[in-house]
Amino acid sequence: MARCRSYLRGLAICVTVLQLVSGVVMIGVGFSSIDGNIPVAELFDQLSSSDGLLVLQVFGPITVVLSVLGITAASLDLKPLLLVFSALVFIEFVALMVVASPLVQVQTQMDGEVDEVFLNVTPLYRTDPYIQTELNKLQASYSCCGLRNFEDWQDQLPDSCFCTPPTSDLEKSSRPSNSSSEGPCVMVDSDHYLPTRQVTDKLWVHSEPCGPILKNYLSFPIKLRIGIISAVATIMMAAIALCLALGLEEYWKKPPVETTVDDFNRVKYEPKPTLT
Repeated sequence: MARCRSYLRGLAICVTVLQLVSGVVMIGVGFSSIDGNIPVAELFDQLSSSDGLLVLQVFGPITVVLSVLGITAASLDLKPLLLVFSALVFIEFVALMVVASPLVQVQTQMDGEVDEVFLNVTPLYRTDPYIQTELNKLQASYSCCGLRNFEDWQDQLPDSCFCTPPTSDLEKSSRPSNSSSEGPCVMVDSDHYLPTRQVTDKLWVHSEPCGPILKNYLSFPIKLRIGIISAVATIMMAAIALCLALGLEEYWKKPPVETTVDDFNRVKYEPKPTLT
């Protein structure tokens, strides 16, 4: 029993230390600017970029303070303090779940809002020159064209949209395939060309749109915050269970007993006397 209790106490200390580390991570992510690295972020000014940041900024320091309290209580084996720590962490857990639950709804609404933004900024050649420059960089880096498809540029396709088709696609170039998305490149109709190009040239553009790439960039901060909050909540539940077990040890620990048989062959169970 003593060995089991020693393992339980060590595990409680480890979990509370892990909770302390998770609180530090919450503070770091909460006060860092992830959204500033999103390509073409100017397109999405109307979307909230601070969802979940306030949750991390508020609950991060609280988690650190409570973790220090839990580490102290578990290290010194202070049962009343362990019970107080468990109660406070449970209150924080409930508050965290209530405040952070809208993040899941924000993530589900993100795709619809982003699609609406894509629709409002087309045609892309009329957007701000800086946005066009950033889109060209994105298209060149990820071999994509447009937000939904290459037609977002209408008849002003930039050089970053054009690609070199593989041999298999060249063999099928006898018919225009602007409606087909098979292969990395598609051949566009003669009205989709740059003024510097000849109409007789066969123009091939990237078949993949850049919209899904931008959606992944936009949803990553929210997914990261949801993942951190979920991990912290799991650690909190483990810390509550372990510290409660240590704090309520006298209720679940069976006292040592000794058996005696009286003159009538009746077995009696009595606590063993302890040395004081």
